[in-house]
Parts: sequence; structure tokens; C-alpha cells
Amino acid sequence: MSHDARLLLVTLAGVIGLVVLVAGLRLNAFLALALASLGVGWGSGMSPLAVAKAFQEGVGGTLGLIVVVVGLGTMLGKMLSESGGAQVVAQGLIRGLGEARLEWAVVLAAFLVGLPVFFAVGLVLLAPVVFTLARDTGQPLLRLAIPLLAGLSICHTLVPPHPGPVVAVGRLGADMGMTIVWSVAVGLPTALLTGPLLARVLARRLVVPLGGLGAQVSAIRSDRRRPGLPTSLATILLPVGLMLVATIAATVLPESDPRREGFAFVGTPLVAMLAAVLVSLITFGRRCGFTSSEILKFTEDCVGPAASIFLVVGAGGGFSKVLDSAGVDDAIAAWGRGLSFSPLILGWLIAAALRVAVGSATVAITMASTILAPIAATHPELRPELLVVALGAGTLALSHFNDGGFWFVKEYFGLTVIQTFRTWTLMITLASVIALGFVLILHTLL
Repeated sequence: MSHDARLLLVTLAGVIGLVVLVAGLRLNAFLALALASLGVGWGSGMSPLAVAKAFQEGVGGTLGLIVVVVGLGTMLGKMLSESGGAQVVAQGLIRGLGEARLEWAVVLAAFLVGLPVFFAVGLVLLAPVVFTLARDTGQPLLRLAIPLLAGLSICHTLVPPHPGPVVAVGRLGADMGMTIVWSVAVGLPTALLTGPLLARVLARRLVVPLGGLGAQVSAIRSDRRRPGLPTSLATILLPVGLMLVATIAATVLPESDPRREGFAFVGTPLVAMLAAVLVSLITFGRRCGFTSSEILKFTEDCVGPAASIFLVVGAGGGFSKVLDSAGVDDAIAAWGRGLSFSPLILGWLIAAALRVAVGSATVAITMASTILAPIAATHPELRPELLVVALGAGTLALSHFNDGGFWFVKEYFGLTVIQTFRTWTLMITLASVIALGFVLILHTLL
């Protein structure tokens, strides 16, 4: 047996072992991921010390952004719910659109918010409103949660200026502006199909109670005066606006302009989220009649429940790092080079296989674009912008145990592992296939 084949078999055994440990034996997900990482590392030929170091590095690297985003996001969500701001926004949506069209409003809002912000940022900003909508209207949580996840995840994976597509644009020599046009043309209808329409089917077949960190953050207990709808929306969208301004500045201003660094600073997730939380202490705190002691208690109480998310998401990053260090990504790349399909389908297959192997969509599209670059150069009839979108579509496929997003969604919405597979993984994989279909249609028409 070749070394690459052995790596792929070991990886497959590791994933199956995770399913057995978490879903069958009900072992804590963090412990199961740690054990699976050790098993895959040893089985691939890594030394025990190298496996331990890789797992530790993966945990640390993953949590660098997640801790900031989730920590500050839960504070903002807590202030939003305690002040009644989430209910104000929810009631505004109900009045404006009616209950029958709420899921369409959620997916469009998620896609627009997802343009400048990372998936995790958009989730912690909008999820409290979704929980409040479900609570106020009595609609199943999945009917609103799936459109939220569809809009955010598809936008994050397909549309520049998110890091994965930007890297692919550079490596494939695509035009950034046209890539944005085609990625939106593919991503938006994909989100509409896999969001509201799939949600209606899943909501009838799977009952999910209001639970998880999202339910705790969005619980309504305030009897104080509530903020107005404009104030609530402005506070929620403040980090989105700051990140959008930074993105525009990076596109418009020349690299020599000293203002670029200032705009980039205010547009980082840390600064943008921190600014929103500080503003919320006034708009959702003092102006609503809360004392300093009450505000302090809110911001302290909400962080504790997020600890389980930090552990599990970090362990998912550790598992991914072990797979990367073992060379699983290279084995997938070697397999992909031996296939002969249309570059669009080949790119989608390679990106999907890398995504399944290493977990990170950004890593998968980076490697896939490197592999496809020389192949694409031999197909002058192929638009590189469509190839970028096809690669992004591939990195949506089959989110599972080695993907931090899988655990983030599971813990935030209080799902079981099986429920997460039946909702999140199903939705994002269906989106991957549909997006590829749209890419192939566009390629045929153009």
C-alpha cells in the first residue's frame, strides 16, 4: 500500500472513530477529538511528541480569532437581549414582512451582513434576533436558523473579500471585480434555495428546542425601557459598517496612502466588535436604565457558557492541524492531479476533498487553487473567475468533526451531533452542489 493511500485510510478511520466516540459512546467532544488526533497522528507515522505539538498549535491558532469574536459577540448579544433590543428588531421584521416571509428576510440579511464580516461574527450578531423571532412567533427554530447559516456561510466561502476567494483570485489570475459579480450571482440564489426552502423541509422533520448558548444569550428578562429600532439596528450593524469601510478603503486607496492602516485597524474583528460592545453598554445599558453593576453582571454572566464552544472549536482546529502535519492534504492533492475532468468539476472535487480532509475552507481553496493554476492555464476558454467560484463551492462540502464551524453551530444552537449532521452538514453540502450547478450553467452560457 502506498503512503498516500495509507494516510487516506487512517484519516477515514479517524473520522469513523470520532463518530463512534461522540455519537455512539457519548464521550465529551473535546476528549474525542483529542483521542482521534492522537490516533490519526500515530497511524500516519508521526511521533507522539509531534502529534501533541501539532494538536496544541491547532487549538491555539483556531482560538485566536474565535475567542475574540465569540467573547465580544456574546456580550453584545446579552446586552441586546437584556435591553429588549432583539425583540424590538424582531417585532420590526414581523411588522414589515409578516411571519410568512421571515425566513426570506433572514437569509437576505445574513447574506448582506456576511459580505464584509467573518462567519462567526455574523452569527453572534444575528443569532439573538433569530432566537427572539422563533420565541415571539412560535415558528420552529430551524425554519429561521437554516436561512441564517446559509446566508452567512455561502457568502463567507464564495465572495471576496473573504480570505479564501481572495487567495484563489491571485493564484488563478482572475479579475477581482468580476469574481465578486459571479460569486454573488451564484451565491445569492444558492443561499435562497438552501436556506428558506430547505428549512421548511427540515423544520417539519426535525424538532429542535430553543437551547444552546444562543438561547441563553437571547433570553428576555428585561422590564426596563427598550431601545428604539434605529438604535438597535445601528448598534448591531456597527461592526459590519466598520469592516465594510475597511474593505472599501483597501480597494480604493493606493498602498502608499497612510490612511489605509488606520482603516484596516478599525476594520479588524477585534476593534470592530469591541467598539460595538462599548457602544452597546450605552445604547442597550445606561440609556435603558441599567446600573453599572447590572451591566457588569451581564457581561460577566454571558462569557461562562461560551467556554464549551471554545474548547470544542479549538479541538476541531487541533484535529485539522494534525491532519495537515501528517500530510493528508498533500495526499489529496496527489490524488487530484491524476484525475481528468473539466477544470471546473476537477477543481470542485479537489477543493471538496481537501475540505473534508483538513476542515479549513481557506486552507482547502488555497491548496486547490495552487493545484489548478497550471491546469487552468491550458484552458484559455475557461473564465478564471468561474473557477474561483467553483473552488469556493467545493470548500462548502461535508463540514464535519475537523471543522470549527461544525462545533460552533452545534454548541450555539444546542444541537446533538446527529442533528448537526442532519441540518448544518446537509445544508452546506447541498449548497456546494447547487453552487457548482450554477457555475456550470454560467460557463455553458458564456
